[in-house]
Amino acid sequence: MTIMMYRSLFFALVFTLGSGYGVAAPLNRIVAVVNDDVILQSELDNRETMIVEQLEQQSSQLPAGGALRKQVLDRLILENLQLQLAEQSGIRIDDETLNANLRTLAAQNDLTLAEFRDVLESDGFDYAAFREQLRDQITMTRLRQEMVDNRVQVTEQEIDNLLAGAAAIDDQNREYRLSHILVSIPEDVSPEVLQKARARAEDMLERLKNGTEFEQLAIAESDGQQALSGGDLGWRKSGQLPSFFSDVVGQLQKGQISDLIRSPSGFHIIKITDIRGDERHLINQTRARHILLRPDALVSEQEVRQRIQQLHDRIEQGEDFATLARSHSQDPGSATLGGDLGWVTPGQMVPEFEQAMDNLAPGEVSSPVETRFGLHLIQVQERREHDDTSEYRRNRARESIRQRKIEEELEIWLRRMRDEAYVEYAYDAS
Repeated sequence: MTIMMYRSLFFALVFTLGSGYGVAAPLNRIVAVVNDDVILQSELDNRETMIVEQLEQQSSQLPAGGALRKQVLDRLILENLQLQLAEQSGIRIDDETLNANLRTLAAQNDLTLAEFRDVLESDGFDYAAFREQLRDQITMTRLRQEMVDNRVQVTEQEIDNLLAGAAAIDDQNREYRLSHILVSIPEDVSPEVLQKARARAEDMLERLKNGTEFEQLAIAESDGQQALSGGDLGWRKSGQLPSFFSDVVGQLQKGQISDLIRSPSGFHIIKITDIRGDERHLINQTRARHILLRPDALVSEQEVRQRIQQLHDRIEQGEDFATLARSHSQDPGSATLGGDLGWVTPGQMVPEFEQAMDNLAPGEVSSPVETRFGLHLIQVQERREHDDTSEYRRNRARESIRQRKIEEELEIWLRRMRDEAYVEYAYDAS
């Protein structure tokens, strides 16, 4: 594969990662003071250049005037605040973690780390700067996990309510591709500021009705986190949407735009860009049993290997697997059941166990298999195709609710952080 074939990949990577990407800039004026830190003209220029290239590559129409630059500067300010808070909270990404993430990025694209670096540099990116941008992105992800993600809980009752509601409107299989525009308001908003925000949102809605492209308007004027992606929220189940979107989405057809939606964070406009359903969720399950032996203070690893091989030989000579499991297996959960693990779903077992199990025919017994739990003998009893739709939907509902809550809390958290910060625009960035 040629270097040019990777160009879009690395624009996308850098677009995700953060500020400037290592291109030298002659201007170094301060454009904003953010608490005790500053944002430089060079950072703003580098980020704007990168985003323009990304949007042009996607054939997106660029907003006129300084609208894009304002969006970029606001994004830089928000990232700067997060990195400051991460530093204060003691969140630091060491080189070992950073290198592991770089290797993962490279492997996902069938590259070695050296090849990954060569492709970046051939496309004009400074590798050292790219590393630090990735470090910043991981830092912000860790911060958000601590401050938002890990504090979100989903109850079984919430899942029941979502599934019941979806069934009531025949929406349990439906997904929506959404675009979003937000006009944000502060938490302690005055009537004057609220009226001004409403007027701005109503003006944007009117322009959309008169033919303004949704994506272009989102890039230019939305206060949402996805503004620079044209407001694209991707595919969402109805339960994954913010609660104040749910009723509205069910009433819209593909291509339609909502009226203004009020929430604590501001005024929203959403567009349904596409709708799709899903099918039954069928999985291949395996009925299996095993014998587990593990070394301890009295039995060495070598002795365990000898004993597990002896048990394997006895089974091959005709002795009953279940009887030997009851007598010898050290898995307390399955030993009394003759080693029976029940119906095993893909992903339920550790990879080494699952790979060995998948390679067995019904009735066949494996050679000793080593996992972090010890040494196993595995026997496949039978296989079946199982309709897992009910549990699958429940798991998806749980994740949908969790993601919805995270997004709602993240928006509030970021807005509060911005409202409480000292920010001074030290130079007209336009």
